[in-house]
Amino acid sequence: MADITDFTHGDDWDREEGKSKTQVKKEMHALQALGEELVALSPAARAKLPMDNDLVEALKLADKLVKKHEAYRRHMQFIGKIMRGTDLEPIERALAVVRNTNQAATRKFHLIEDWRDKLIANSDAVTEFIAEYPQVEIQQLRTLIRNAKKEQEKNQPAKSYRELFQLIKPAILGE
Repeated sequence: MADITDFTHGDDWDREEGKSKTQVKKEMHALQALGEELVALSPAARAKLPMDNDLVEALKLADKLVKKHEAYRRHMQFIGKIMRGTDLEPIERALAVVRNTNQAATRKFHLIEDWRDKLIANSDAVTEFIAEYPQVEIQQLRTLIRNAKKEQEKNQPAKSYRELFQLIKPAILGE
């Protein structure tokens, strides 16, 4: 009579370096989560990542399957399977750079918004802003601040508010 350990289950989880099935499943779920993060990236951001052709094609197909929930779920498992045989270190390093770039851009965007709000709320902030960013056009800055205050008081559309953002954006970003 054959022993239960003589049967193979189609998986090689029991042959992997003494890892438990739970540990192997956790690793597979981590690969799947990494795959979902890759799918969520824009095609331009994905192009910056060092991936082999199989993974690139699988990610393109995943974009098409997003609305087909069960097919998308199975395809994400397939992407995880592809990534098992891939060296993930270069991909993870490049992905970290993409994440940091996005976070830095978000921080700069918030800085611009903070300056805009400070300029509208406090008239002393204009002098501080001009001292820190002397390349800004002072007369246009003062005009937009005045108009933005009037718009807020009269509950009008925030045209000058947006224009003020566009005026101080290049000064802060150094463009």
